[in-house]
Parts: sequence; C-alpha cells; structure tokens
Amino acid sequence: MSGKLKWVSTTILAVQRYNKAVIIGDGQVSLGNTVFKNNAKKVRKIGDNVLCGFAGNAADALTLVDRLEGQLEKYPSQTLRACVSVAKAWRTEKYLKHLEASLIVVDQNNLIELDGTGNVVEVDGGVIGIGSGGLFAVSAARALIESTTLDAEEIAEKAMKIAGDLCIFTNHNTIKEVIQWTKTE
Repeated sequence: MSGKLKWVSTTILAVQRYNKAVIIGDGQVSLGNTVFKNNAKKVRKIGDNVLCGFAGNAADALTLVDRLEGQLEKYPSQTLRACVSVAKAWRTEKYLKHLEASLIVVDQNNLIELDGTGNVVEVDGGVIGIGSGGLFAVSAARALIESTTLDAEEIAEKAMKIAGDLCIFTNHNTIKEVIQWTKTE
C-alpha cells in the first residue's frame, strides 16, 4: 500500500428467487483498520424494476450509476444492453477509464456484475455478491437457496448477517431494495 491508507468497503448481495429480487448492502466504510462510517447507502432502485448496488470508490460508483440510469432511459427494458453500453464507455472514455468500483445490476431476468476491466458477467443461480464480504454472503445465500424455501428477501437478510459476523469490513447496518413481479407460467 506504499504508506497510504486504503479505503476498504463493502458487502453487496443480490438474490433472485420466486417472483422477487433483492439487493442488500451493509453500511460500513473503513479507512485502513478504522471504521470511518457505519451507515453508508450503497444500493439504489433505478426506475420501477432495476436495482443496483456498488462497492469501491463511492464517487466513482455513483458516476457509473448515473451513466447506467441514462442508458436504461435510452434502452428501456433492456438491462443487459444498458450494462454493456456502460462497460464499453467505462473502458474507452478517458474520464471513466480510471474509475474504481464494481456494480451489481438486477432486474426480473438478470443478475449482472460490471467492473472496470470491462466485464459484464451475467450470473445464473440466483445469487451474486461483491465487496470484501461478498464471498461470505454468496456462500451463505447459496446454502440457504439449496436447503430452504425462504424467499429472496429472507435469504438476503440471513446471508448478510452471516457475512457481517465473518468479515471485519462488513457490519449489520443493512439497506435493501426489493422488486417483485407477477409470476408467469
């Protein structure tokens, strides 16, 4: 780290199950080994049917969320296309190129991770997580999906509790956003 303190944060988890999608994030932001803030809001609802959560530099992430919102307005109901457009700009536009953040984008049909390397990863299995406690939360959520009939919201809450118990950079002050849709057979 060459003598500089490093900002470390966060845990973001998204779960899709049955007719519901949830994105949940903890509130902790750490500077080095110090808790700098414990109630940061790192999840957003974009329109009526898209959820977004971010990890990394907050200003960078919010710049990307704004860009994503613009692309979703340009391509309504085409979340994947909007994400690909943001990823292309992130990699090619000079002022976006150095942004340090990761995003999770969720709607009825998609679980997507965007990062600064140009990745647009569509995840199947109903669970995705990012940040310092992301793997803890994903592992817990996958176990709950396979062993229970809990809905997405209950799974997300329990998995984040487990992540907060295990990861020193994750706390139990969570904020979540939920979308639901009518089940189609």
